[in-house]
This record gives sequence, C-alpha cells and structure tokens, in this order.
Amino acid sequence: MVEDISHEGLRELLRAESVSFQAVKTWKASADPDYAAKKARVDHLYAIADGEAAAGPGDPDVVVCVDEFGPLNLQPRPGRQWRLRATYHRTGGVRHLFAALELGTDTMYGHIKKRKRRGEFLQFCRYVRSLHPPQVRIAVVCDNYSPHLSTRKDKRVGRWAAASNAEIAYTPTNSSWMNRLECQFTALREFTLNGTGHATHREQGSMIRCYIAWRNRHTADPRLRRIVERANTA
Repeated sequence: MVEDISHEGLRELLRAESVSFQAVKTWKASADPDYAAKKARVDHLYAIADGEAAAGPGDPDVVVCVDEFGPLNLQPRPGRQWRLRATYHRTGGVRHLFAALELGTDTMYGHIKKRKRRGEFLQFCRYVRSLHPPQVRIAVVCDNYSPHLSTRKDKRVGRWAAASNAEIAYTPTNSSWMNRLECQFTALREFTLNGTGHATHREQGSMIRCYIAWRNRHTADPRLRRIVERANTA
C-alpha cells in the first residue's frame, strides 16, 4: 500500500534521488511495431562500443552514429554577442551538415553539402567506411529519415551495406533521441552558431569545421561535457 505523501515530501524525495522535472515542448511515443527489437539492437551496439559487451558473430568492430544537422542558413542567430547587423534578406540558400560520431574513440566527423538526399547520405557513408580497413566491420546507427532507407524503388543503401562489410542499425520511429550524435549537435550550436551572423556559407562552414577539430582535441572540456550531458538528459 502506498503511503500518503505531501507535495513538499515528494519534492524532498525527488531531490534526494537526484530526479528533476524537465520542461519539454512535445513528446511522441513510438508506434514502431519493431520498437523492442530495434532498441535492443542499438543498445547492444552501444554496449559493444562502451566495452560492456563482447562482440559476437556478425557484430561490428566499430560503431558510428550518423545524422544530419540543419538546414544551415545565413540569417543572424540569437545568442551572446556584442551586436549583430540586422540582416533578414540574406540569400544563398541552405546547407546541411552530415556528421558522424565514432563511439569507441569519441571522434566526430562532418561534411557540409547543399542537399541531403540518398546520394549525399551514401557519399558520407563511403567516407566513414574509408576510415577503417575493409576487413573491419562497422555499424552505422541512424534514424528512419527516408534517404537512410532502402526502398522497393531504390535499394542503394542496402546494397552498399552488404558490399561494404557494414550494418545499418535504425533507431525506432520517433526515437531519434537514441542516436548519441543528437546531443552533440546541441554543443555544436552553442559553440559555433549562437550569436552569429555569417555573411557566406564558406565562412559558416569554416567555423563548423574548426569547431569539430577543436572538439576532437578537447573532448574532456568541462563546458562541452556539461552541455552534452544536459542535452542527453533533457
């Protein structure tokens, strides 16, 4: 039988257990019929990457999370800065960042492209694959965004994986938060984009590439870890 507890008592209990309420805009439960199987596979891959589980037959030697960030436009972005020029009609279209996080080494990679179609996704996958010898099996964790999928009309992703000693592990529908790369994008936005008003995509892309290089040299930076951990638990 559950004891009656006051609001103050509940607050103290939650504080003692380090539990906090988070403010969220929306939340959508996954209706994926294969939710349990997909989640179990992704969790197992993470356990292998973290050294908590041994790789079995068919399991990968390297686990990489892949996702896109964007669209990246040239409009001024709010944030901490001295001042920004009021420019609301800057043209130049948008760009998209294809990014990867290799879990074993905590290394981030990124390519900026004009579009994010299946062809660009496969280009980036080939780059990620080239970082390791062909005999090293890799797993690519990604969400169910349509360019990531093989379809009846376009089987290129599946063919590439089969021919490249690679596994594509999909997070369940509406569960992209399972992708460990997601929280890294929060830090990228904080360090690179907030409070900026880049005049060109070349300038913006250069800053993003410089951030990724800095991030890979400073993975233990306290501010970086704080932002990532906060985003990972929000």
